[in-house]
Order: sequence, then C-alpha cells, then structure tokens
Amino acid sequence: MINTALKEHLVRHVLAKVRMPAQYVGGERNIVVKHRDAVAGRLCLCFPDAYTIGMSHHGLQVLYSLMNRRDDWAAERCFTPWPDMEEQLRSQGLPLYSLETFTPLRDFDVVGFTLQYEISSPNVLTMLDLGGIPLRTSGRTMADPLIIAGGPCAQNPEPMAEFIDCFVTGDGEPSLPEICDLWLELRSAARENGGWLGGQAGIAQREQALAELARRLPYAYVPRFYVPEYRNSRIVALHRSRSDVPETIEPCVIRDFDSIAIPTAPIVPFVECVHDRIAIEIMRGCPWQCRFCQSTVIKRPLRIRSVDTIINAAMESYKNTGFNEISILSLSSSDYPHFEELVTRMKATFNPMGVNISVPSLRVNEQLRTLADLVGNGRRGGLTLAPEVARDDMREQIRKKIKNEDLYEGCRTAFKNNYETVKLYFMCGLPGERDVDLDGIVEMAEHIARIGKEVKGRFPKVTASVSNFVPKAHTPYQWNGMQRREYFQRAHQYLWQKRTIRSVNIKCHNVETSLLEGVLSRGDRRTCDAVELAWQRGARMDGWTEMLDPQRWWKALHDTNIDIEKQMHEPYELMDKLPWDHVNVKYGREYLAKEQSRSLTQLEAMADAK
Repeated sequence: MINTALKEHLVRHVLAKVRMPAQYVGGERNIVVKHRDAVAGRLCLCFPDAYTIGMSHHGLQVLYSLMNRRDDWAAERCFTPWPDMEEQLRSQGLPLYSLETFTPLRDFDVVGFTLQYEISSPNVLTMLDLGGIPLRTSGRTMADPLIIAGGPCAQNPEPMAEFIDCFVTGDGEPSLPEICDLWLELRSAARENGGWLGGQAGIAQREQALAELARRLPYAYVPRFYVPEYRNSRIVALHRSRSDVPETIEPCVIRDFDSIAIPTAPIVPFVECVHDRIAIEIMRGCPWQCRFCQSTVIKRPLRIRSVDTIINAAMESYKNTGFNEISILSLSSSDYPHFEELVTRMKATFNPMGVNISVPSLRVNEQLRTLADLVGNGRRGGLTLAPEVARDDMREQIRKKIKNEDLYEGCRTAFKNNYETVKLYFMCGLPGERDVDLDGIVEMAEHIARIGKEVKGRFPKVTASVSNFVPKAHTPYQWNGMQRREYFQRAHQYLWQKRTIRSVNIKCHNVETSLLEGVLSRGDRRTCDAVELAWQRGARMDGWTEMLDPQRWWKALHDTNIDIEKQMHEPYELMDKLPWDHVNVKYGREYLAKEQSRSLTQLEAMADAK
C-alpha cells in the first residue's frame, strides 16, 4: 500500500536537510489511502506550485474528494518541491512521489495538472522530470501515465501543448471521471502479454489510444492531432492531422450544480498554508460580463447551490476539520441570489461556535451600503473591494457598472462597524487609459481615507493594489495588444507622485512579472520551446518573486526566436486567427467580437474626454 522503503529513506536521509519537511510527508487529517490492489485505477492530482499554495486551492480538494468517493479509483496528491528538495531527490536518485502512498509519478495511470498561473509552467516540467515521465508527449508510450491538464491557463493550451497529452476544458467534476475511465479502458486493451509495447511501436500504440480519447470526448483537446501553420511570425491556421478528431473543442458544463457533492472532509495540513479555512463554493459563473475578465467567460453559465446545501456542507466540514473560519466562494459572492439569507443563517449557526464567516469577492453595488453590518463579526479587520477603475467612462468601457456613491457609503458603514483597513484592486494599462484614470485611482483611495477619518477620528490604512492589465484569451480584449514596459513604469511613478496622504499606500504589481504573464498567456505552440529552455536554465518556482529571474526568461524567448512584439504588444485584427480559437467558450467568438467592436466605439468617445 505505502512505499515504505522510499518513505523511510526520505525520513532518514532527506527531510532533515530541507525547509519545512512536513510538506513532503503526507499523513494529514482526512487524507484517503487505498491499497493499489483494491482499485482499478490510480490518479495523481498535481499542483505545479508549493504545498502551501496547492493545499489552499479549492479545486484540488473538490477533485480529490470526487475521485476518492469511488471504490474503483484512488486519487493522491503531489506538489512542486522547492529547489532544496529537488536537489536532494536528484542527488540521491529518488523519484518525485505522491503524499498518500509515496508512489512515483510514473507508476500512476493518470497524472493531472491544474494550470493556474502561466509563470509556473516550468514547475510542470520539474514534476514530470522528477517523476520519471518523458517531458514531451512525443516520447511517451502506453507504459507512461496519461498527462492531462485543466484550469485557467488551459484556455490557451498552446504554450504547454508539447508537454500535455490532453487538455480538459470546462467543469472538471463530470469530465475527470469520464476521461480517467476511458483511459483505463484503452490502457488495458493495449496491454499485451502483461505489458505494453516499447520504442516506436509503443509510441504509435499510445497515439492510437489518444486519438480514441479525442474522438470520443468533445471537451478533450489532444494537441498532437492539430498542426499549426505560421506566417509572418503569427499563426494563420490549425490543421487536423486526422479527420476523426473534432475541429474545435467544446467545454464540459455542469447543468445541475446543486447536485455536485461538496467536499465535506477537506484535508487539514500540518503546516500553515495561504488559506487555512473551510471553503464552500456557493455559485459558479458570474452574472456580469466585464470585458477584461476571463473567469466570467469560461465559467458560464451561472449556476447556484441552495442555502440548505451550503449550510449543511459547512457544518459537516467544520465537524471534520475544526477550522475556525468558513469562506463562501464565488466570482461575485454578493450577487448570489439568496445572499442575505445565507449570511444571516451562517452567522446564526456558526458565530456561537466561534467560527468566522468570510465573504470575499464582494461587488460594489447598493447592497454594499449595508453589507459591512451584515457580514461583520468580532474578528473583523479589513474590507476588500475591486472597483478596477475609478472613472465612470472607463467603467463603461470595461463594462463594470458600479457607482462611487455605493462604494463610499459601503466603506463608511464598514468604518462604523470597526473595520480598520480597506484594500482596493485596480488595473492600469487598460485600452484607452488616460492620466485622468490614474488620477482617479489615487483620488478614490484618498477619499476613502478621509471618510475613515470622519468616522474614526484618524486616517485608516487604505491600500490601492494596482495590477498591470494583460489581455487574456476568450475576452473581448483578446485582440488588443499589451502595454509596454515603459508605459507601466511611467504609470506606476505617476501614481506614487500623486499620493498626498501617508496612510494611503499605492502597491503596484511587478512590471516584469506582468510582461512575462502576457507573453506566455498569448503565445502559440512555439512558446513551448522557450518554456523548456527557461526550465533547463534553472527556472523554478517563478511565481514567487524572490525566485523569478526575468532576464532568464527574456533570453530564453530570444534564443527560441519568439517575436515578443508580435506575440504580446501588436494587436490582432478581428478576422485574424488567434492561437486559442479552437477552444470554444459559451457564446463564442462572435459575441466577443461584437463586444470588442462596441469597445472601440466607446474608446473613440473617451479619447475626446479629459
């Protein structure tokens, strides 16, 4: 059941030499350990980042619980080791393993990655290589596990297409069991005399199995059967190498969200993670259609859970974990149609037990005026809001219909209810942005600080967190180019010079990180070579600021002949082929094109405004 030889070797010779060894030993509360002989298939859910990040990801807990509820499958976990652990594994010839049974990744039937952040792409290669799995799909046989991937970055799968056998689009709850079952069926059928073919015959055998996967599952994208054609440094066509695979890929969609079981025995880590709390997803999708937001597009349609389902799951989760905080999750929690009833009942149920109710993702609307009082509790500290922009005409441009009066009155109510801080999320570099839009960011933050002083007698801490806008796939802005380094540097300096109140902090995202996110998120299949070269040259855990070396990336992109100007900064025409066009979303390209055209009309009007 458990690979005791590997576990004992790690305990005796490795773990004392690495930071936070508890992240590598498993054994946490609520894990599921199954004997390999008692199940038909084995899945390893891999998160290409540190344990403390991956264990805070709700989707991992959902899929882990989903697959382990089945008697015929065992789901286990693996995370990217920090460089000190990687060095120990390599120097001692040890494989990367699962935390439940210390099984090497190469011994699973299916290995699934969730792709959350483009800059973490090299971590996938680290895990494959340490796990004993060939990096590129072209070198694998049926003896190797199926490598699948989903998540936000799978919406443009091309920059990782050489490393992933199959991308799964849409909701994972229905698609993951189907793809695992089908692969197990195909793998069993391919076994000959107790094993699988090797060499070129084995590679060809795997190709046939992958073709069957692509043919039978409309949400499964197998890149090897789609050949890109380039002209003038851009993709102009994507040709199928087989006529029996779909021309475009449809997302898998849950219709009855309330029927999908909530994980009520989430794993409780031994170490402090980014989010140490119970998370309950109350709604999937968003009723709004902001032009900059990829999540609202790829998570359509809007689906909700009932209040009773949520409260019952929260109570069972509390009994199984003992966490003292419950977070209700969605893209816009205050737009949940039964929000007031839910929060009122949650507070009545859990506050007497000393359990805090956390409500992230609050929308700025009339409801915000009373929300601070509704969700307040004894451990209140700060209010977090995302106005994104500060001027009405720019809000019309990005289609985020909020009012400053609602935001200011919501903050006033929060200060009256003893909230101490306000954090505001903004973007800079949006299409048509002007200096007056940057002025508005500082003016809004300082106006809130003055409201706080009126209420509390002193200036509260107000933080304006400013991210650098990246035009993402499947949004109306996907045809736009990204602003250049010099623009962001000037905008950040401009914002700092405008600040007049010391308690107001302007916190701007790192420009190099945002530019790398842009070039990777907007890349085509040729970007795979740059990802692999950056990894070969030492790119590890680059989602962590202290680990990122931007120059390593820029040199890798240059050395693999990536035209950064074309890929990131130069806009597309509406009729141009986009690298991700073959991955469909609800409403589709036609809707996005109409929104982009409306945006251009609005930009012309904005250009005359001051």
